[in-house]
Amino acid sequence: MASIDRADPVILGHLLAEHRELFNLLQNVRSTLAEPGEPTAERQQAVTASIEFLRNHLHDHFEQEEGEGFLEEAVTRVPRLSSSAVSIIGEHQTLLAQLDRIIPMLKPKPTGADEDPTPAASWLQIDREFEAFAEHMQAHERRELILVQEGYNEDLGLVE
Repeated sequence: MASIDRADPVILGHLLAEHRELFNLLQNVRSTLAEPGEPTAERQQAVTASIEFLRNHLHDHFEQEEGEGFLEEAVTRVPRLSSSAVSIIGEHQTLLAQLDRIIPMLKPKPTGADEDPTPAASWLQIDREFEAFAEHMQAHERRELILVQEGYNEDLGLVE
């Protein structure tokens, strides 16, 4: 059993695994968006599926954090972190909304029997929108890890 003064390694391991998985999901979308050539219908479907999967995963991740998450435990241990935790949790809906704005941009526009893939100009806009989301998400994750490190008084070796 872990001491009250020490972080539970199982909890921290779970947190780090979640953050690695989120990073991998972001990278998957980035790499599909960055593939050379014109956006094909298949590539568009792959990006749409990846972003929708990321969005659903994030929704579940945020619900867990807001319920019985690591932030609450960190604040219990170090109450001065409360305002930071509220700020971090307050970003959850904004992050989900960013993805919710991108997903419809990927939906094909029907043109008769065939579906027209997203034009290259729109593809660049989608790429920019996703990159803005990814940067926001990574900054959010850094702030979250800093809070957890302070709350658990545990150096996870992930932030400066």
